[in-house]
Amino acid sequence: MKTETRHEQFEPPSVLGNFLRSLHIDIPLFIGLILTSLLSLLVLYSAGSQNMDVLMRQVSRLGLAFFFMTVLAHIDPYQFKRYATLLFGLGIFLLVAVLIMGQIGKGAQRWLELGFFRFQPSEMIKITTPMMIAWYLAEYPLPPKSKQLFIATILIVIPTLLIAKQPDLGTALLVASSGAGVLFFAGLSWRFMTAIVVTLASLTPIIWHFMRGYQRDRVLTFLNPEADPLGRGYHIIQSKIAIGSGGIYGKGWLGSTQSELDFLPESSTDFIFAVFAEEFGLSGCLGLLILYLLIIARCLYIASQAQDTFSRLLASSLAFTFFVYVFVNIGMVIGVLPVVGVPLPLISYGGTSIVTLLAGFGILMSIHTHRKFR
Repeated sequence: MKTETRHEQFEPPSVLGNFLRSLHIDIPLFIGLILTSLLSLLVLYSAGSQNMDVLMRQVSRLGLAFFFMTVLAHIDPYQFKRYATLLFGLGIFLLVAVLIMGQIGKGAQRWLELGFFRFQPSEMIKITTPMMIAWYLAEYPLPPKSKQLFIATILIVIPTLLIAKQPDLGTALLVASSGAGVLFFAGLSWRFMTAIVVTLASLTPIIWHFMRGYQRDRVLTFLNPEADPLGRGYHIIQSKIAIGSGGIYGKGWLGSTQSELDFLPESSTDFIFAVFAEEFGLSGCLGLLILYLLIIARCLYIASQAQDTFSRLLASSLAFTFFVYVFVNIGMVIGVLPVVGVPLPLISYGGTSIVTLLAGFGILMSIHTHRKFR
């Protein structure tokens, strides 16, 4: 009896913890996502010129995204595997529909009008593509053979090209990365990866020929933004100024002069990291990166604990896609990558990208919380 009393004393039941577990919520991952979301609201209030309407819209979108995350966390991973081909096929159908009758905005045809709301099918493809590749490769011994690699590559290329046709190079890059992540974690050989890199390098002149004018401008601006400081190079130059002016400790919350004085375009979306760096400095940026790394580490841990090949490949790919989000956005903001329009995950203002990201985390939680212990 004394032993039981000590056990109850040192390990009291957590009402909140038990509630989250009943919702199939992974607590460490949930804490990381909540902290990042709260940080998003803090930065967005400053980057959005202290506009409460913008802040409340983001709060509502985060609420919707966390709701979808919870719903997906309840679904057994077997159901994702069971309907992977159907969901992937539906996504491809919707991408084709976008090219035929999609809504045009800012020079791109990316949206489907569904009466009471607009839907961007390419966001759905970010999840269904790795799900499809994981389903296909899980049916064969790993590492995959040349035939399986060829078919998997075709399955990745189809949605990537359809999205690039819209055009939306940022999302196309993320979709290709999500599929490539599955191949990598399936045990893709270095010889095959080297062959892919060499092939892409050899196709550079052809790719350049089919690129649109503004896409070529982005590449040229990346190579030399100072060539047109008041035109094409304006975004990245102002971004670098904002980041550099933050110093070690930053100017403090609401102290970003670059966004407040409208020197920094897209300050609440693609370039919100520059606002964050100006206000919180190098120390704040390191803190944000550590928070991102903790989320990614938890995702990879969940993948390592998965009990079947499909779940392990899917979880690993979702973690890798989140890493690519972070890497590409910060890379383009600091000028080491071309600008491709990828938001800073869970921080940038937006709706569909946040819902998609948290949907992926919901699938990760489902994989972890539905494990069967023997």
